[in-house]
Amino acid sequence: MLEQNPKLIHAFGALAELGQEVANKNNFQETIRTSLHLLSGALGTMRGGVARYSRYGRELNMLAVRGLGDDFPLSLSVCVEDERQFLTNGLNAIDAHAARVLPFFQVYATSFERRRIELFVPLIIRDEIVGGLFLGEKATGEGYSSYEKEIICAMGRHIGVAISQRNLLAEIERHSEENRKLFDDLRRTYADTVKAFATELEWSPEQIEGAATAGYLHDVGKLTVERKIINAPYRINAKESAELNKHPVVGFEILQAIHHPFTDVPLAAKYHHERLDGRGYPDGLYDREIPYIAKVVNLADSFDAMTTDRPYKARRPAIDVVDDLRRNAGKQFAPELVVAFLRGVLRELKSETKDRRFRRLLGREYMEAEGLMPAISDALNELEPTTTLTYIAEHATELRTEVAEGRTSL
Repeated sequence: MLEQNPKLIHAFGALAELGQEVANKNNFQETIRTSLHLLSGALGTMRGGVARYSRYGRELNMLAVRGLGDDFPLSLSVCVEDERQFLTNGLNAIDAHAARVLPFFQVYATSFERRRIELFVPLIIRDEIVGGLFLGEKATGEGYSSYEKEIICAMGRHIGVAISQRNLLAEIERHSEENRKLFDDLRRTYADTVKAFATELEWSPEQIEGAATAGYLHDVGKLTVERKIINAPYRINAKESAELNKHPVVGFEILQAIHHPFTDVPLAAKYHHERLDGRGYPDGLYDREIPYIAKVVNLADSFDAMTTDRPYKARRPAIDVVDDLRRNAGKQFAPELVVAFLRGVLRELKSETKDRRFRRLLGREYMEAEGLMPAISDALNELEPTTTLTYIAEHATELRTEVAEGRTSL
């Protein structure tokens, strides 16, 4: 024990220094290189390497190497069985000579023998493989003691945390970039859609800006909904749907506390899922009970949902979208808004305006679908002679019939 005291002191000093390195260094690559240097120095070995695991490519990619030579593979494939065994083993040193039963050590046997790799340590953080340590023989030629293996694992845990933190940061940066692009796309969508309304409804610039702001912020309540529900690549179940349907009220509560010049914005967030026929949520409002700004956002939001690809479905053909707007005018959408919107689209298709909002937004091929102009013209001919109240009266009669026949309930 006395003989090991200097080694023990040196090892724990290296461990403390490594912990500080991981906590304070901003340069990830430098942190890994320094970590390998400290690890090699504490153990007295001149060969080793630190690898980062890619679960997508299922491979270990070397981040830092020491004394392994140019012919040592910089990327090592890991099969499903290897991954399973590494997770089962946990953050513990594996003797490379005694682990030949695993495909990983069979495939790279020549490289490991040539560079005298003695130990491999899978870096497991929160039940996930984040990397691995490769350690060559000690300068003394002696085997690794159980005490040294414990030091290796302790230092490996620090290195694993550094890699895990880097992975998390990269994931956050990726999501941040995706969210920025999504926000930019949404901003263009709502700005262009609202401007199409404004052209026909003769809104003031202030009204346009207020409606556009409502469009940007109407789904802010989804920040409290689990991401897996919002991005689910399948039709969500009743429980998940109930959770998602809370977002209008949450959005209203968030926006109501913010002082901004457009007082209708919180109302747009709360009521953009209401329908003229009273079948919407959260309050089941009818036609004139619904704030006008919410009707605008409702149509813009629905148009965006129908014309963009989502995780659970592809966007719908342009003619189908027009048919949906026509059929649901007076049920879900305010007819005068549908008319204003379709007029704006038709004017662009007929080149009666210099704006190319919809072509930029949806693509030229999408907007030039065969039969789209006649479909819009037919929809406008059907919708323009009517009023909101005409539709409400008609659909109220339909609803009473459905109730009488037991097909629905009020």
